[in-house]
Amino acid sequence: MSVHVEVDIRHPLPSGVDEPLVRQVLEAAARQEGVRGEVSVSFVSDEEIHELNRQYRGVDRPTDVLSFALQEGEPMPGGDDELPLLGDVVVSVPTAVRQAEAYGHSVRREVAFLLVHGFLHLLGYDHPDEASERDMMQRQERVLTGLGLTRETE
Repeated sequence: MSVHVEVDIRHPLPSGVDEPLVRQVLEAAARQEGVRGEVSVSFVSDEEIHELNRQYRGVDRPTDVLSFALQEGEPMPGGDDELPLLGDVVVSVPTAVRQAEAYGHSVRREVAFLLVHGFLHLLGYDHPDEASERDMMQRQERVLTGLGLTRETE
């Protein structure tokens, strides 16, 4: 499985977070889930994700990650050799930094966690109840552990 990743950096990235990490994390998630496609990732400020959250979800506060799936409903036209467009993942860099400090692990691990979380939402996973949240957490942890991004090592 393969995933093509476009990265848009609209807020400076912290040390240890770079485009190769983004690609590595999303390729691992795609392999695990057995999917291929194109994903756009944007790193933004709290103010920008707050505005997106308000505009598209009706939630008037910043958040850590947003996903905008493009594969809901009817399949999009395209050739067999074209990768399907999976969607966009938007990560707030300042929130990722704060959460990493609060959870006591690296910003690298936190950003990777948010990327996998957002990617799983693009694939249709959600966490409206305890069982589905546990399933998503297990999928996220498998990807991160496979990359050596555990809480103990980071």
